[in-house]
Amino acid sequence: MISDTLALLGKGNRMSDQIRVAILDDHQSIVDGYRFRLANSQRVTIVSAVHYGDELESSLEQQPADVLLLDVGVPTSSGNPNPYPILHVIPSLLQRYPSLIILVISMHADRGLIRAVMEAGASGYILKEDHATLRDLENVIITVNTGSIHLSRKANDILLRGMDGNESQLSKRQLEALSLCLSFPDSTTAELAQKMSISNSTVRNLLSGAYLRLGVRTRTAAVAKARQLGLISPEAANFQI
Repeated sequence: MISDTLALLGKGNRMSDQIRVAILDDHQSIVDGYRFRLANSQRVTIVSAVHYGDELESSLEQQPADVLLLDVGVPTSSGNPNPYPILHVIPSLLQRYPSLIILVISMHADRGLIRAVMEAGASGYILKEDHATLRDLENVIITVNTGSIHLSRKANDILLRGMDGNESQLSKRQLEALSLCLSFPDSTTAELAQKMSISNSTVRNLLSGAYLRLGVRTRTAAVAKARQLGLISPEAANFQI
């Protein structure tokens, strides 16, 4: 049973003197809030913060981190306002940085998205409206750094609700492909295949299967339907912390 904090095997003992934190969030007020909450911490230090998805990997190369605070819906780049393909990025980052802990902090409370993010390898999902958890952010970071996961109470309750029919039919890999289609709407099948490190035919099969299960006929319609169902990054909404 999923609870607010669940112990998971495989991350190992990550206790260290200083836990390095990187942030990807396009709202400066959010980043400032994290800095304020962690300013007096003896265990946690923020080593980097970036606002666009394409800045993240170079930032992690220059400033290695133990924990990444990752927002949903961050623009891919300064010239590409489409949301960063989080369902592709999480497994990609974990493959490149096996010891990295990813903690998603988002305003989006869609069950399908929460489930997909956790299945992609995130160690937690916190809703930005969960002010009590955010006030305790230092302890949450310390907890996930030891190999546990953390869910906001509301996120936990949402995740335990009955599964939506369309959600149950889409595979993890199909959701990743749709996430990339959202972020890079003009990409060819070959370009998507390169990003996913699979063949062109596999991408076509993933997308065609998703179309059938979502009851649509085009890539654009599939992305729109998946967003409507909350399976990938939902439509943007105004939020202030």
